[in-house]
Amino acid sequence: MLKGKRIVLGVSGGIAAYKMANVASMLVKLNADVHVVMTEAATHFITPETFEVLTNNRCYTDTFDRGMEMHVPHVTLGTTADAFLIAPATADIIGKLANGIADDMLTTTVLPARCPVMIAPSMNVNMLENPIVQDNIKKLASYGYEIIDSDEGYLACRATGKGKLPKEEVLVEYILKACAKDKDLQGKNILITAGPTQEAIDPVRYITNHSTGKMGYALAKMAMLRGANVTLVTGETSITPPSFVEVVKIKSARDMYEAVTSRSDSQDIIIKSAAVADYRPINVADNKIKKTEGDMSIPLERTDDILSYLGEHKKEGQFICGFSMETENMLENSRKKLEKKKVDMIAANNLKVEGAGFGTDTNIMTLITKDECIELPILTKEEVADRILDKVISSM
Repeated sequence: MLKGKRIVLGVSGGIAAYKMANVASMLVKLNADVHVVMTEAATHFITPETFEVLTNNRCYTDTFDRGMEMHVPHVTLGTTADAFLIAPATADIIGKLANGIADDMLTTTVLPARCPVMIAPSMNVNMLENPIVQDNIKKLASYGYEIIDSDEGYLACRATGKGKLPKEEVLVEYILKACAKDKDLQGKNILITAGPTQEAIDPVRYITNHSTGKMGYALAKMAMLRGANVTLVTGETSITPPSFVEVVKIKSARDMYEAVTSRSDSQDIIIKSAAVADYRPINVADNKIKKTEGDMSIPLERTDDILSYLGEHKKEGQFICGFSMETENMLENSRKKLEKKKVDMIAANNLKVEGAGFGTDTNIMTLITKDECIELPILTKEEVADRILDKVISSM
């Protein structure tokens, strides 16, 4: 996902410096070109050679090292980086940057940078809460640096509170958000539904379906990486929602209907990928279930038609995409759905085709609009999500 991207990691002298070896390794596995710049103090916690082995690039520590292969390396690294992460960021490095001091390799590399710069403060809780440090952090934020909030917990100094460096996976997610994708959805508000709904029969049982939410979650992640402001309305799933999106958790189709319709007017794009249960029991509160010898029948009614509502109430310039999961006559049924629901696109698949449908990491989809029918090959769900978003953007 980061192929062709140059990522610079700035490591300053905090105990959490050791975590950055794992961050560097994770970025390399994502095919990034990773360069590490360390302060002299950082070398007391982890060696430059560790980063050189992990990244296959020279680790920079000394501004005046005559053996460096780049011409003016502190300027070259800063101006050619796609993203710059300083972690751990000590009170010292934060104070220097906030006041324009460039007296070592790291500070002289950050100041020329024109890419997104992220700073992850990590230090003793009392140092972090010092008004001078807080003012410096606020100053950096006002200059456009992204501040990654410290975690709270038991610190290396035996104190308890804020100041822990976030997990390596979180730091990598910030880098992905910064530069993994072109920001062609910057400023767009996108609402995506995902997962199944649950329609209660009684306090123990419910009606649902086999949806895992993977496709909707992939759409939310890819839209976020492309710069959108994403709202994910999701039923119960076993997977973790993507970072940096607003998550609205629901259970029933009525919950989803209310969550979507109450937000629909503020959205530029709505993608309904959730597999909503088509029916719900009637009179659940009164437990009026018909019982006969050896049989139990449950009176049912249709759940709210979210896609029809969206099509009927579509505002000017808004794009609505629905999903169609079929077992036969996929194209015919999906085209009818496109027209009946009055939406802009239907993403259709056949649940009987291997590699498509619920529970898989791949999908085989056909994107249907009024004028076009695009058949996609088998792709990962993240790749499918990107292709759907490509079509949405080109159609708006």
